[in-house]
Amino acid sequence: MDYRYLGNSGLKITEITYGNWLTHGSQVENDAARACVAAALESGITSFDTADAYANTAAETVLGEALKSERRESLEIFTKVYWPTGPKGPNDSGLSRKHILESIDGSLSRLGTDYVDLYQAHRYDAETPLEETMQAFADVVRQGKALYIGVSEWNADQLRRGSALAKDLGISLISNQPQYSMLWRVIEAEVVPTSRELGISQIVWSPVAQGILTGKYLPGKPLPEGSRATDEKGGADAVSRFLRDDVLTAVQDLKPVADEQGLTLAQLAIAWVLANDNVASAIIGASRPEQVRDNVKASGVTLSADVLSRIDEVLDSLPETDPRKTVSPEKRPS
Repeated sequence: MDYRYLGNSGLKITEITYGNWLTHGSQVENDAARACVAAALESGITSFDTADAYANTAAETVLGEALKSERRESLEIFTKVYWPTGPKGPNDSGLSRKHILESIDGSLSRLGTDYVDLYQAHRYDAETPLEETMQAFADVVRQGKALYIGVSEWNADQLRRGSALAKDLGISLISNQPQYSMLWRVIEAEVVPTSRELGISQIVWSPVAQGILTGKYLPGKPLPEGSRATDEKGGADAVSRFLRDDVLTAVQDLKPVADEQGLTLAQLAIAWVLANDNVASAIIGASRPEQVRDNVKASGVTLSADVLSRIDEVLDSLPETDPRKTVSPEKRPS
């Protein structure tokens, strides 16, 4: 497993991060979740990503239990704050000082740790002054509850303003966590160039486009039983945008490219996002340990310029590239 520096910092994280967005506490049973974490550790993954809102706090608890016997200093644990948790009262969401300072304590308790390596704003909060948000994050860092600060799905302007405030407060904003894959490239035009300038890395989620880039969904065929596209707990909504015959056909046309590299389609997809030098890590999720063991083989793979060009030719105009599609809610969730 290879490591990369996270942003303009001395923190190294694994090229593959294990994440538990749609699995722990929801799609899979706790025993299976622990088995997947064990497989991640055995495969060399030391970076783990979660959030308080995943399964309404249950995902943090499951991850904490799965990691409790590990040496804490050998792990990099990331979590996030923004989406509603608990009874979803008026202050149970967003990036207010109240919500941030209460949420970090809850996350640490559930994770069974004194600190997280990276604490992330899960979205941008247009209803809270950015100065208040960044001051609260600075206090979390100074209290020793988080080592670094990151964000998720912020656009280029938001990153620029957040980075400037962080520097004024003497803390480091070192990462952004956007969706990024062969099919979803909205960060390339604005977010990535701005991030390079500011010393911010991407920790990308959904590098296999919610499973589409594994090739298991076939054009004109029924959805595989037990797949994310049939999951009524949220997975189906996430994958639906890609379930078009033109997309599914193009994915099948990528198989010869993967075969020539000795890779599965999923490994090719993960290696593709890691080919972007602003990407520090790709987040993978899993419901079975063998999925983890398969996907980590993308670490250390180098794709030539010719292979990258062939991928672009196959996908043609299918990838979404509009930078305005970067997720950034205008109103705080309730």
